[in-house]
Amino acid sequence: MDSQKEKILSFIENESYVPMKAKEIADLMCVPKSSYSEFVQILKELTEEYKICVNRKGKYSSIKNTKYKKGIIKINEKGFGFVKIEGDEEEIYISGKNTNSALNEDEVVVEIIDEKDKANHSEGKIVKVLKRGKDTIVGIFEPSRNFGFVVPDDKKFGSDIFISKKHFGGAKKREKVVVKITKYPEHGKKAEGKIIEVIGRIDMAGVDMLSLVREYDLPYEFPKPVIEEANAINQKIDEKDFKGRLDLRDTLFFTIDGEDAKDLDDAVSVTKNESGTFNLIVSIADVSHYVREGSELDREAILRGTSIYMMDRVIPMLPKELSNGICSLNAKEDRLALSVLMEIDKHGKVVASDVQKSIVNVKERMSYSGVYKIVRYIEGEQLSKEELDSIEPYKQYEKVFSDMIELAKILKEKRVKDGALDLDVPESKITLDDNGIAIDVKKYEINFANEIIEQFMLIANEVVAEKFYWLEAPFIYRVHETPDSDKIDELNKFLFNIGYKVRYNKDNIHPKAFAEVLDKVKGSPEERVVSNLVLRTLKLARYESTNKGHFGIASRFYCHFTSPIRRYPDLFIHRIITNYIDNNYNIGDENLNKYAEQSANYAERSSEREKIAQKVERDSEDIKKAEYMQDKIGMEYDGIISSITSFGIFVELENTVEGLIRFENLGNEYFIFDPDRKILAGEHTNTVYKIGQKVRIRVIEANKELRRISFEIVEQKQFDLESKQIEEIP
Repeated sequence: MDSQKEKILSFIENESYVPMKAKEIADLMCVPKSSYSEFVQILKELTEEYKICVNRKGKYSSIKNTKYKKGIIKINEKGFGFVKIEGDEEEIYISGKNTNSALNEDEVVVEIIDEKDKANHSEGKIVKVLKRGKDTIVGIFEPSRNFGFVVPDDKKFGSDIFISKKHFGGAKKREKVVVKITKYPEHGKKAEGKIIEVIGRIDMAGVDMLSLVREYDLPYEFPKPVIEEANAINQKIDEKDFKGRLDLRDTLFFTIDGEDAKDLDDAVSVTKNESGTFNLIVSIADVSHYVREGSELDREAILRGTSIYMMDRVIPMLPKELSNGICSLNAKEDRLALSVLMEIDKHGKVVASDVQKSIVNVKERMSYSGVYKIVRYIEGEQLSKEELDSIEPYKQYEKVFSDMIELAKILKEKRVKDGALDLDVPESKITLDDNGIAIDVKKYEINFANEIIEQFMLIANEVVAEKFYWLEAPFIYRVHETPDSDKIDELNKFLFNIGYKVRYNKDNIHPKAFAEVLDKVKGSPEERVVSNLVLRTLKLARYESTNKGHFGIASRFYCHFTSPIRRYPDLFIHRIITNYIDNNYNIGDENLNKYAEQSANYAERSSEREKIAQKVERDSEDIKKAEYMQDKIGMEYDGIISSITSFGIFVELENTVEGLIRFENLGNEYFIFDPDRKILAGEHTNTVYKIGQKVRIRVIEANKELRRISFEIVEQKQFDLESKQIEEIP
């Protein structure tokens, strides 16, 4: 039946096809009379699936190029949403009254009812739900005598779920549960379901994070066959694996990571030549040697796509026997690697490079904080006795670290000249106690030790991407495309008010235009705000099998090569690279075709898994920030306005906690929202609120279940962003 469907669909979607009736199609497709009724049934099914449509005269045609589109709907908490059409940049706006019982993340058919508006959105209405996005929901159980409700954690679901008494599943009041949906909401009626798992009391340690695991249906435990395969791998490398590998065990390698890191997949070595050039070797754990194509480990890694880092746990892509064991470049242990060997001149240009299979033995396992002390010591900064004592064992490597610092600065300077964007968007460092409760939130401090590793990894990724691009190899690239001019114009409307402008023409949008603005605001009160707005203007980076460059780092060729323990695209291209090396760069047409197909599939899969990982990590942060602020109700803080919307003001505190001030909490005044200038203006007073302005706030709500923090205004500070005179934006 499916093959017949594909044949009929292919026939109707052919460019030369003209609308015709069932009998005419059957005649042209030579359908036997005995199969005609089955043929008509297939046409009916294709119509119901909105793959084809039929007009009043009974003539069938493709749904393509009609007013009907298929896509995934994303619904806002307020009830309206947008449908993303696959392969189309446009999103179709759906008002709350036109969702037709569709829920967040459902696959739907949308009918276009109005063409594009000023925001470049068409408007549509949902005519059919093809596939539900979720069949289980995590929420809080609220029982009564004969029935109960589950209030979903996901507020975009849009409906409490009715639970009959026989389906309580042993759940008690205010417990977190997983509910299986048995009836979806329709015609104003609530969804119905049955409780299939009780996660625990909402105040129980770890329940908040476990709820996220269940909400996103994360593969938390490894299946038995995967564990068995991992356990069977020898934790010592075999000498037979040395064949065909460059022996770098006498080369001085360091790993530099966070103090708590256990999966160490990159090591670096730097020496300076008499000619003034630098030899940089970036060695990456050869994970593909152990995770073979088609193995249980490989299938599970494809499924997971990436490791997910939550507040109190990691959901790894690979079992610990690999990620923390044989694949981790642990100090004083022989390890298999793929090494990128580069000679770099004093201007940061790579004058020679190679990629080889290797054996390495890391000399020292270093931390960012430890290396930063060495950096400060080398650059003549006064250190405390305790700090001097801590770096004493590493003074023997002073020359090596001096060369590292010099090379990293050269690479950074070249990248800045090329127009790479330096965005000041601070990350949060959240500290938990032994019970997993948030006890501190502050800005994560980045120092030059982080910069050293970042610059070395960036150049290695570029070298690998460019080499295999020119080889025309099937590959997965890290793509970050040029932003849309409409988005830049929107950004410029705000920048105009504070005296800046991204200068560009539509035929030549260069990252330098953004970099110049970011450089001008460096160190100013508006730096963080401008960085955030630039970030929102840029497109999202993703994986693709076609190289399209990376706008954010101003690079023509870029891939993710340096983290195969925690990212599948890195692991996959390691496999391709190894195959090329082993076969003297001639892998044959069969492998070319196979890898080309896999590259496209795995790039799409990995991009989707990355989005989920980012959502989980963001939600876990929001939960813990709200938890941290729960005992701060009534306390006052200074903050900066980070965003202004039609429903309120978002204010970010110095410790990165962000909260919402709704209009009713702005005092006794009616405010008008100007979306172009992104300001709020009081109707009867001269009170104006702008992005980047300092305000004094009071905490009035912190709800970890809703992942929400609310503030009220205490006082308005003097404007930090004074309007400057510049030429008018066209």
